Amino acid sequence: MTKQEALSQIAEEIKKCRRCPLGEKATQAVPGEGNSGAQVMFIGEAPGFWEDQKGIPFCGAAGKLLDKLLAQAGLKREEVFIANILKHRPPQNRDPQPQEIEACQFFLDRQIEVIKPQVVVSLGRFSLNKFAAGASISQIHGQPRLINFGGKELILVPMYHPAAALRNGKIMKEEEEDFRRLGEFLKKMNGEKESFSQDKTAVKQEEKEEQLRLV
Repeated sequence: MTKQEALSQIAEEIKKCRRCPLGEKATQAVPGEGNSGAQVMFIGEAPGFWEDQKGIPFCGAAGKLLDKLLAQAGLKREEVFIANILKHRPPQNRDPQPQEIEACQFFLDRQIEVIKPQVVVSLGRFSLNKFAAGASISQIHGQPRLINFGGKELILVPMYHPAAALRNGKIMKEEEEDFRRLGEFLKKMNGEKESFSQDKTAVKQEEKEEQLRLV
């Protein structure tokens, strides 16, 4: 089974999910979407009105801002994977409740396992709490950190939720700077990988030339 097939199977399960009452009240599920082989995965909190209507994550005002922020980081929506802690909209866009988070965790963890992102960007405090329980987003936003998730290491970059940036000018400035720095971090990370790969190639070439000299 390919990654895309595995994600499609999870999405179908989410659409039928009744692990909590949200699935019965929502217009439709919002499983998540994007590149099944994404290096970077963005995880928000819960679908809002427009997401509930269209079944697409971050498609309202916060989504439009997210698209602009992605561009500032040198990323495109189709290059990343975007999901939420909850897969159905809570009534009146209220905060996710613990039992709802626990019910949806079954699906989100499997999505992460399939995609295997190197970097997870948490958007908002509920998403951050999944990966760094008790951490304060105001203190660590924009700061990459290595964490252990499911027995594997990945890089967590906490960010404010775009909706919070829309409500607060100070947070907006911090969000824009954090995404700019995210882009620089990813370039550096990928550049180091490319350099390491080139070094390995150079070493192999030197070994090959040395073997030829010995013949």
